Amino acid sequence: MALSAVLASAHQVGEALVPVLIGVAIDRAIAGDDGRALVVWLGVLGVVYLGLSWGFRIGAYAGERAGVRAAHGLRLAVVERVLDPRGDREARLPGTLAAIATEDARRVGAVNVALMAGIAALVGIGTGAVVLLRISVALGLVVLVGTPLLLWLGHLLSKPLERRSRAEQERAAHASAVATDLVSGLRVLKGIGAESAAVARYRRISGDSLGATLRAARAEAWQNGTVLALTGVFIAVVALVGGRLAAEGEISLGELVSAVGLALLLLGPLSVLAWVNAEFAQGRASAARVAEVLASPAGVVDGDGVVDGSAGRVRVAGVSFGSLRDVDLEVGAGELLGVVAPDPRDAVALLKLLGREADPAEGVVELDGVSLATLHPGAVRDAILVAAHDADLFAGGLVDNVAVRASDVDVAIAAAGADEVVAAVGEGSVGERGLKLSGGQRQRVALARALAADASVLVLHDPTTAVDAVTEARIAEGLRALRHGRTTVVVTTSPALLAVTDRVVLISGGRTEDVGEHGELVGRHEGYRATVLS
Repeated sequence: MALSAVLASAHQVGEALVPVLIGVAIDRAIAGDDGRALVVWLGVLGVVYLGLSWGFRIGAYAGERAGVRAAHGLRLAVVERVLDPRGDREARLPGTLAAIATEDARRVGAVNVALMAGIAALVGIGTGAVVLLRISVALGLVVLVGTPLLLWLGHLLSKPLERRSRAEQERAAHASAVATDLVSGLRVLKGIGAESAAVARYRRISGDSLGATLRAARAEAWQNGTVLALTGVFIAVVALVGGRLAAEGEISLGELVSAVGLALLLLGPLSVLAWVNAEFAQGRASAARVAEVLASPAGVVDGDGVVDGSAGRVRVAGVSFGSLRDVDLEVGAGELLGVVAPDPRDAVALLKLLGREADPAEGVVELDGVSLATLHPGAVRDAILVAAHDADLFAGGLVDNVAVRASDVDVAIAAAGADEVVAAVGEGSVGERGLKLSGGQRQRVALARALAADASVLVLHDPTTAVDAVTEARIAEGLRALRHGRTTVVVTTSPALLAVTDRVVLISGGRTEDVGEHGELVGRHEGYRATVLS
């Protein structure tokens, strides 16, 4: 930034010297009919042109590089915050975060270029003012008084643009997020016949984004036009004062040419300052959005406790969180435990606690006798893998989506019933987010990936909702076969999966209501029977 500001300022000084050198050439060479002097001053003018052109070229490159590096640094900071294992208390749509990490980061980085241009413009105006003061005190004072006034007016005029630019970015990010959700859920929307409702919703949100963009564009055009008009009036005043001084004989012909040339030249730096104000307004709006992400409170706090996690004993005692009220359950090392939660909110709350996306308001969640709240979230997730119901796949081959260690792939694929998927689709790409696969195929591949990870504690949430009964029974046997050496918790209402578990915990009304084997609970608990057999 320092290099770009110095070189860009040198460019502006050179630009300001051009009309001065032309005026000197008129007074000393043309007016005096001195051909040698004319050649000398034309040579000086050529050297100045060479210097100002290279100063602009190298300075602009340095400024653009600073802007790109700043934007890149902000993108990395946003991504690092989004991927922070401590999580984020304020949920934002992926499309919104993508817009902040790209367009907002770019706008903030562009402030570096605007700052370079603004400094150079001020140096150019200052150089012009000094030269005008040497020609005439009156001309210099007009510039020195008028320039700060124009800057102040430009700052005031940028306020509406700043507000509308922020609204524009927020609406655009929301529209992008909704579009992403619409495309990813297109198959489901077609299945339930909701395409028209989804399209109408997106059309409304897109229209709001368009309206915000147009309002921001009108604000920018109004600001630029108004500042340009004020700048034109200012230049006209400078030229008028210089003309009167020349007419009265107080300045020479060459000095008049220099003064008029400087007055016309000042139009460029003053226009640049108007553009800088607009860039700063947009940059401040985007900076506020970036800052909100970077300063957003973490979902959980860091801990410094250490746990081996190899035994895999899990204990939830007296926990209250979300819809949960006083929940108790214990999972022994190597046990395959089923958890039935008729209310989906209870299941989601329990999964958040086990994955340490949040800490309970009351009670404790322990791994091998150590409270998760005392551990770093990253350490917890190394030991406890919570495989979400809606896990996404990555673009690439099917096996690449599963592979963690080469020796685990085939066993995990077979246990998840994904070998049939491999036989059907081969080694081709599964598409972005696995969209080339059916819902059941994606679910089996995601389950195989979770099994291949071989965590000490594996928590599965409804891993078979999109497969047929025969495949579900096969997956149930695969889970039982892979239970050795690993603690597994299956949060589900599937009787096929619950039948292969060692025990089942029923959570109803946010509380632990009953514990027993699947067959026992079916026989003695009417609510359990209605939930898993309906």
